[in-house]
Amino acid sequence: MKLECDKETLLKGISTVQNAISIRNTLPILSNILLETQKDNLTIIGTDLDIGIIEHIPVNVVTPGSITVPAKKFMDIIKELPDAQIILSVRKNNMMHIACENSQFKIMGIPKDDFPKIPEFKEKVHITLEQSLLRTMLGMTSFAISRDETRYILNGVYIILKKNMIKMVATDGRRLALAKRDIDLPKSIDKKIIIPMKTVQELQRNLKDNGEVSVFFGDNQVMFDFGGLAIISRLIEGEFPNYEQVIPKETKDKVVVGREKLLMATKRASLLTSQDSQGIKMDIEKGKLVISKQSPDIGEVREELDVDYKGPNFSIGFNPGYIIDVLKNMDEESIGFELENPEKPGVIRTKDRYVYVVLPMQLS
Repeated sequence: MKLECDKETLLKGISTVQNAISIRNTLPILSNILLETQKDNLTIIGTDLDIGIIEHIPVNVVTPGSITVPAKKFMDIIKELPDAQIILSVRKNNMMHIACENSQFKIMGIPKDDFPKIPEFKEKVHITLEQSLLRTMLGMTSFAISRDETRYILNGVYIILKKNMIKMVATDGRRLALAKRDIDLPKSIDKKIIIPMKTVQELQRNLKDNGEVSVFFGDNQVMFDFGGLAIISRLIEGEFPNYEQVIPKETKDKVVVGREKLLMATKRASLLTSQDSQGIKMDIEKGKLVISKQSPDIGEVREELDVDYKGPNFSIGFNPGYIIDVLKNMDEESIGFELENPEKPGVIRTKDRYVYVVLPMQLS
């Protein structure tokens, strides 16, 4: 194998693909990325067996071929080379030669035969989505994914595709985020899948504000094809909990408040929380919302916000992180925060059918 390419293009391709590689790999080959020539392209592949990332970059192929090389070491070398044309060649004993101006490197590779085969999507059942739509919906739900590995079914985003609608749900048992959008779907599409957190993170890293992404479905895998880039992922197997039954009916009494003002006041109150005392207090009264936090070992904070509210007075506690997470991912100027009493969850709903449910904390 021998090829020529510019440093910036190669480095971008390696950087994207190496995100699929886990530092906890037990198989040495999984620390490598696969380099394989195809006409005037170099295909770069990285995988940890749960997720695979494939990047195609333009190169000048002199001699076709393939090799796998250690991802981190290869990237470290390319990063430090001069900003010039790079020549990659593989000779006997799987040794890769890297040449750039006056710099010469040799690193040991492993043959392609030892690298895991990337799944093929033979049935070609797929849909096409706007990248901006997918990016927005993941941003409005993924923060609620559970980090508890014992509840593996909640370690991803649940996606439902049916009857010209896409829904995304994520929950960790203490909060739930649901986003819905109308889209054009083939009549044959009726899918329910759970994509893992790592895949969600890679999608968010690569999705743009324009363009489309094609989504291909396999038996227990899904592929997001951006054109020159593809992300292939295993799905989380199992049945997602019935999320609809935990969403309360809409209440009349809402605390209507500026989103940015509530976000900043909650952030300031969170500064005085600690591992042993995480909750902040909200006192709801007619026309005002008082956010406060008292920590005997740290100090106290109190902030009053003008709101539109005509219901009964009461106090309720929340984990401020759960309020901050949702508010920073919304773009509404004001929100209606449904707060019924200290024992019931708070709910935020928007006109575009977004629902966020958050359980209160016991006030000490």
